[in-house]
Amino acid sequence: MISTLKPLLILLFILYVVKCNSQTVANSSKPLAMINDTTFVNLKEYSQDFVYDMKYATEDNFLKAKVYDCAKCYLRYKTVKALILVNERLMKKGFKIKLFDCYRPLDIQKKMWAIVSNPIYVANPSNGSIHNRGGAVDITLVDLNGKELDMGTAFDYFGIEASHDYPNFSKEIKNNRKLLKKNMEKEHFNSFDSEWWHYNLKTGSKDSVSNFKWDCN
Repeated sequence: MISTLKPLLILLFILYVVKCNSQTVANSSKPLAMINDTTFVNLKEYSQDFVYDMKYATEDNFLKAKVYDCAKCYLRYKTVKALILVNERLMKKGFKIKLFDCYRPLDIQKKMWAIVSNPIYVANPSNGSIHNRGGAVDITLVDLNGKELDMGTAFDYFGIEASHDYPNFSKEIKNNRKLLKKNMEKEHFNSFDSEWWHYNLKTGSKDSVSNFKWDCN
């Protein structure tokens, strides 16, 4: 009798361990649930696989001013879903997405415009931008140790060298930019010609400008 029960007990123990492990993984981030695609959500609640350097929550940006009260990355849910798919594909190749900016409330856009009232650098808040609609991200790539890939210029460098088509870079830099662009385009993001870091979800322009603000507590 004991010899018959032993294999059964071992099997039950293995099933218990597998169940516990699966619950631990599931609790590490939210599943991609069925919610409205235009709902604003916190990216970190849906994936722990991104790297963050939210520049406008610091003074380390071209404005030389902190314009966000705290560093959080909110986006429309459809943007989050697409971005996670891009990041999952990149991770299989040994890279991750690093985020500099995500959704930007209209009040923040107005604050930025008051500091730099030049449409070359800041979108006029009277029209708003895709950032204000929750469909744009400013990003780069890092390796799995967190080291940034060389993209030729820093984020928010407003010179011709920031253009996707700038020819006078090494093959490595061109390939790094192509790697990011190719994978973003596969999930229906458009690049912005003069800024290698800026990507818009194609359907993001259809959403309204928002002034939704997240809780910093």
